[in-house]
Amino acid sequence: MRVRSCTAIVLLAVLLGNEMIDTPRVLAESPTTSAVATTAPAPWFEQNQENFLELYRWLHQHPELSFEEEKTAAKLAEIWKQLGFEMTTGVGGHGIVGIMHNGKGPVVMIRTDLDALPVTEQTPVPFASTVQSTREDGSSTGVMHACGHDIHMTNVTAVGRYMSEHRDQWSGTLMIIGQPAEELGEGAKAMLNDGLFERFPKPDYALAIHVSADKPTGAISLMPGYSLANVDSVDITVKGRGGHGSAPHSTIDPIVQAADLVLSLQMIVSREVKPIEPAVVTVGSIHGGTKHNVIGDDCKLQLTVRSYSEEVRQQVLAAIRRRALAVAMAHNAEEPDVLISQGTPSLRNDDELTARMTKLFSDVLGVENMVPGEQSMGGEDFSRYGIAGVPILMYSVGSVDQSRLDRFEQLGIPAPSLHSGIYYPDAPETLKTAFTTMTASLLDLLQPSP
Repeated sequence: MRVRSCTAIVLLAVLLGNEMIDTPRVLAESPTTSAVATTAPAPWFEQNQENFLELYRWLHQHPELSFEEEKTAAKLAEIWKQLGFEMTTGVGGHGIVGIMHNGKGPVVMIRTDLDALPVTEQTPVPFASTVQSTREDGSSTGVMHACGHDIHMTNVTAVGRYMSEHRDQWSGTLMIIGQPAEELGEGAKAMLNDGLFERFPKPDYALAIHVSADKPTGAISLMPGYSLANVDSVDITVKGRGGHGSAPHSTIDPIVQAADLVLSLQMIVSREVKPIEPAVVTVGSIHGGTKHNVIGDDCKLQLTVRSYSEEVRQQVLAAIRRRALAVAMAHNAEEPDVLISQGTPSLRNDDELTARMTKLFSDVLGVENMVPGEQSMGGEDFSRYGIAGVPILMYSVGSVDQSRLDRFEQLGIPAPSLHSGIYYPDAPETLKTAFTTMTASLLDLLQPSP
């Protein structure tokens, strides 16, 4: 990793610089723009790029975990307030809401997530995070924006500033939200439960981006319909009867039960779910026993379950419970504990909004930069705003320079994925594409009345 990153280190040092400041100058008035300027979005961004990169570097160096985003939220709230947004803080935890009324027209919401991950950063960038956090078990972990939320925050701030300085180009209401705890799948629900669409205008449209770790900068990807999955967690405690390892006949072995159950669970998707319906059942953790010659009393399994439709979701969860009970019965064991935690619902992009933005983005970026969308079994709680009745669109923005992707391919290894300690975006080009497309979408959706 060190060898193949040398060029990237030099490139980022040149493009981003090493200077870090405590207060990003994104608030400062630009010498090349004014509140009534009509500068096109792309040149305007290039003129002001360094201010936004300073904000990006600050956010990257100061990551905060889910529901702990106090400083992050305060920083953005202050910036957005100075841009002219009516700010409300503390919505659903550390969530923030900015409202800008600009005449008659629709309400359009753009959303960014605020939280980082318990991942120790191992990237070569000079502004790498050194933040540490203590886990519940007392161990220490690094904290890192390994999922691009720092890019997302910087992007909506840049978009918000452009829209504030160019109010003659649009009419309606712009709503910017900073959402906590996306990584837990809980932040959108918390904000909605705190009256997001009752205390503030309910949007006619909602937009969000997500960086992509395997697409080149300059490219975007979007698709109508389902694009991200239902995500559920299942905790199973298989119960046995402990004893000596030399006398298994006098025990009920929970580890053998668990092994039997793991194999049985693999039959759900392959033999119960229709082949054309996406679903995943993964046993991510299994823990049991204490010593070589001891048969324990229980064994614990942790599963992640992915699906798209609600019908398949309920089918798979019911099958997990049924098979766990059946295995226990086969072993003459006590009924297991099966705890299902329904998490993030599947994300479905609005068909009409997606078609409209696909045409717009093709005109703005060129069809050669439009990458066909693919369904993913990952999850995103942006989906909850769609379930609440708002037409939504989340689209992917490429974040890795093509030369880096080519180098990974030459080496025969995949590019680092999101949530990896060695993932980092090529920020200038990533932000330029995100800003250009999101600003274009707002100017299109908020067209002034003739």
